[in-house]
Amino acid sequence: MALMSRKKGRVDTGEAEGLTQQPFGALEGLGDLPAGPAGPEDVDEPTQGASGKSSRRGQKNMNRGRVDIVRQTAHRGGKAVTLVKNFTGIGLPEKQELAKRMQKSCGVGGTVKDGCIVIQGDKREEVQRILIEAGFKPVFAGG
Repeated sequence: MALMSRKKGRVDTGEAEGLTQQPFGALEGLGDLPAGPAGPEDVDEPTQGASGKSSRRGQKNMNRGRVDIVRQTAHRGGKAVTLVKNFTGIGLPEKQELAKRMQKSCGVGGTVKDGCIVIQGDKREEVQRILIEAGFKPVFAGG
């Protein structure tokens, strides 16, 4: 059975006429125009709204609440684990991302279970540093 080729009707753009309308052509005759709005690199201090408070848009939230860091050995054959719990306002994907950063930094395994991050070993200091970088206020709780 022979294959038949179909030629698509294509429009040649090589010999097209120039644009008939110039939408920005009238701007050339206006002369000196004011500069556009200032970008983030031009602003020295945060803008103030009607309430007088500084705007923090575009900045990382550095007050995300208190989280508890607990060292636990119960039901684990005497092995210690670091438990991070009492997160407020963050979902499972962000907890998993935080757990992955903690595992990589500490060089150990871990998981997210029942809304808590479990890191193998007594790694409270390293976990505290990562949580502070993420904007949380970590507190050592329990034993």
